[in-house]
Amino acid sequence: MLSFNKPIEIREYTDEQGKSPFGRWFDGLNAVAAVKVTLALEKIAKGNFSNVEPAGEGVSEYKLDWGPGYRIYFGKDGETLVILVGGGIKKRQSVDIAKAHDIWAEYKKRKREEEKAKKEK
Repeated sequence: MLSFNKPIEIREYTDEQGKSPFGRWFDGLNAVAAVKVTLALEKIAKGNFSNVEPAGEGVSEYKLDWGPGYRIYFGKDGETLVILVGGGIKKRQSVDIAKAHDIWAEYKKRKREEEKAKKEK
């Protein structure tokens, strides 16, 4: 099968203390759920966004139709970079999306500040 998608680099957002909200969520998953999430991330890395829907404010939501309805929240920084900002389940979807919005806004703010600092040098 031919694929014309560019490979996607996936990174976890880390806060100023070096902690990853996505990593904290992922570390709490059981082994089977962790495998399902990992497979979903591999699909994203191959450019397959078929299970993705917009969640507002630049955040996207990958829906896993398994278990309690796991969700992966991320933002796209350009065409080939995905920043993981969180995860959750369908029951907590509105709370998780609100957190993802806040984290994505913080990511963009820090990126602007870093780019501004580079220009001033």
